Amino acid sequence: MKFINRAEEFAILKKLYNGKKFQFVPVYGRRRVGKTRLIQEFIRDKKAIYFLADSVAESEQLRNLGRLVGEYFNDRILIDAGFKDWYQFFGYIKKKSPDRLILAIDEFPYLVDSNRAISSIFQKGIDEYLKDSSIFLILTGSSIGMMEKEVLFYKAPLYGRRTASLEIKAIPFIYLKDFFPDKAFDKIMEIYSVFGAIPAYLEKINPESGIFSNIRGAIFDRSTFLYNEVEYLLREELREPRNYFVILRAIAQGKRKLSEIINDTGFDKSLVSRYIDILRSLALVEKEIPVTEKYPEKSKLGFYKIHDKFFAFWFKYVFPNKSRIEIGNSDYVLGIVKESFDMHVSAAYEDAGKDICRKLMADGIIQYTSIGRWWSKNEEIDIVALDEETKTAHFCECKWSSKKVGEDIYHNLVRKAMLVDWHNEQRKDRFMLFSKSGFTSKMMDIAKKEGVVLIYKDTQLK
Repeated sequence: MKFINRAEEFAILKKLYNGKKFQFVPVYGRRRVGKTRLIQEFIRDKKAIYFLADSVAESEQLRNLGRLVGEYFNDRILIDAGFKDWYQFFGYIKKKSPDRLILAIDEFPYLVDSNRAISSIFQKGIDEYLKDSSIFLILTGSSIGMMEKEVLFYKAPLYGRRTASLEIKAIPFIYLKDFFPDKAFDKIMEIYSVFGAIPAYLEKINPESGIFSNIRGAIFDRSTFLYNEVEYLLREELREPRNYFVILRAIAQGKRKLSEIINDTGFDKSLVSRYIDILRSLALVEKEIPVTEKYPEKSKLGFYKIHDKFFAFWFKYVFPNKSRIEIGNSDYVLGIVKESFDMHVSAAYEDAGKDICRKLMADGIIQYTSIGRWWSKNEEIDIVALDEETKTAHFCECKWSSKKVGEDIYHNLVRKAMLVDWHNEQRKDRFMLFSKSGFTSKMMDIAKKEGVVLIYKDTQLK
């Protein structure tokens, strides 16, 4: 699959690379998100050594690294002997590289597994060998917990040595059409709601087939990597994942309040709170707070949701039905998916709407400093984008329906906006409507008169 939309990350790396001083840049993000591909594309036309660590003994890591470095510098002795220790490696690199050289070490956590002191060794290596060189050192890792402990947290041995850091996130929704240029918007939304925006997952999609055929072939087939992907990733990050599975299933099934999760799982409050904090630190779960809250971390109004679309789909449909899939009854499970699929896609459309808002901001159509959902008692608004500088509030509704959006939806949104407590005496209200199926002629007329922004699928109507 072609390399798509990493312009921002490329620009950051290029700016750092163009300086002549030593750089140490940890690049991190969840597994399959595209870190390795990004690094490989970045170093393609540059002097670089790329080393992929593996789950082998430290002596084997040093031997493999020595072979790579020896081949780069045409050093037959090093190719045959490898490095005896890491300090020999640091000294060799400094001596052989007076000019700019990228040294990219992928899956650094495997080095940690082979030697628990490796972060301190790299700290000393930077201090004594590399900091005055022109080396551009990149360390990547897919274990978020390990990267935080060893590199990113302020108590980590390497924290004070990094000159920058770069988190690689999922592809923004608006770029999925670059993956599937021949697919209509509603089909791309279906893909997004199931597979999310992780490049390695999108590569498994057969663009010639419909969404349900892809679910059956890429997820419900026990021989595919996506079938066991979630379990594999969680076992990589968590020592005892069983209780986490139960909590994630509860959230995926709609138990989004802390009290609901406690009641559904039967776990006590302190246990659930601790597990959710860990899941949040791993970016697997996020806590949604009304966007108008002044102190979100102290708010008691939070709802929990699974951050990754594929994880959410897997825990909603695969995990509760694994026994049926295991005995070959995947068609029954697919029937369950079909019954609630429109509602499932509808929820994803709201998240896609936030990405579309970011695109509108980049295009200068709207401006905001924060964005999220708003709710109070029995009222909620899908997206609220607030601009603290101009005291402007953008209120948005997203409708994934076969019916055109009419003025009733708009007037109800205006009514709900009046309930939102945010700079009440000063603010300027703006309104946006997102629709899968378009808008009635009357709504189109109102939009022109009152300046309502209308988004048909993912495109602004003029």
